[in-house]
Amino acid sequence: MPLKLFKRKTRDGRHIWHYRGTIAGDRLRGTTGTADRKIAARLVSEIENRHHKRHLDGPQEVLTFPQAVAIYEKAGKGLDARSARYIAKLEDYWRDTKVKDMTPGAIKQSARDLYPGCSGATWNREVITPTQAIINHCAELEVGGKPLCPPVRIKRFEFETAMKTPVTLEWLNTLCAHARPVTKALVLTMFATACRFGEAHRLDWLDLNFKERTIKIRDTKTKKQRIAHMPQPLLVALANLPRDKAPFYRSESALRRQWDADVATTAEAVEGFERLTFHCCRHGFATDMLRKGVDPKTAASLGGWDDIGLFMETYAHAMQDKTLTDKLFDTPLTREKGQGEGKQDVSRK
Repeated sequence: MPLKLFKRKTRDGRHIWHYRGTIAGDRLRGTTGTADRKIAARLVSEIENRHHKRHLDGPQEVLTFPQAVAIYEKAGKGLDARSARYIAKLEDYWRDTKVKDMTPGAIKQSARDLYPGCSGATWNREVITPTQAIINHCAELEVGGKPLCPPVRIKRFEFETAMKTPVTLEWLNTLCAHARPVTKALVLTMFATACRFGEAHRLDWLDLNFKERTIKIRDTKTKKQRIAHMPQPLLVALANLPRDKAPFYRSESALRRQWDADVATTAEAVEGFERLTFHCCRHGFATDMLRKGVDPKTAASLGGWDDIGLFMETYAHAMQDKTLTDKLFDTPLTREKGQGEGKQDVSRK
């Protein structure tokens, strides 16, 4: 049964053509958005052709990338501000493209086109990862027993990994001595709990329990809430913040500018002070916990890492002191011998 056109009067007095009917077993109805019958008829014809094609050849023949994005976002994915920014660029780039025509090579080329001159890390983060996630999400869905689109596998761009310098307690105390209260509370929160900047930024006073000395870390990257301990220095720093707004109520960009300014002020006041980033706090948590004797499994659990391999490979930093091998011979016997040799040398003088 072909779709039939009929008019409806809008609130502003215009008559707009709508359509209704059944195509390949699907009941369809909607608006063409136009008062011109010829244009409406052409639009309805395209709708009929598209549904016939989907029925005969499967949904893979008609799904476009913008439609795939809509399905992905309807599932509650990619809605945070950063992901939405990446996806908007991708949606515009693949505006009229069917998902089945998006080959791995074409997707990698889109990264070069959208972000020319950037590193492989940027291309992977802002193009490859979200594009693959959107397509593979739709590939898991079926219409009439057929997947919406074929899945895709894309080889990531290679890039040189930049080594992060972990925050140390000395660095932390130096910054806190020169920073504003909000920056001080922020750096202590990230160092003491290993939370990411975005997780710290989302904290509310309801997430803080000063009596139990705990912090609820929510809306995490892994979608798992966790409860972190609140050490005394962090408790004091958070308690000294005003309560009329969220602890870190400023925008992400404003907090970043304040961080950069306080770090720059500290660098001017203290010779040799290194300018580190937010994420160095997470590296500092991992490294310091291990160096203070906490076993890797416990340290990873306390910091919210599910993958202990990633924790050890990426966040734990080796000590660079080559003389640490002296500890192999650091026994009571060798210490006593060393002390005896020292005394003998003194007597000779």
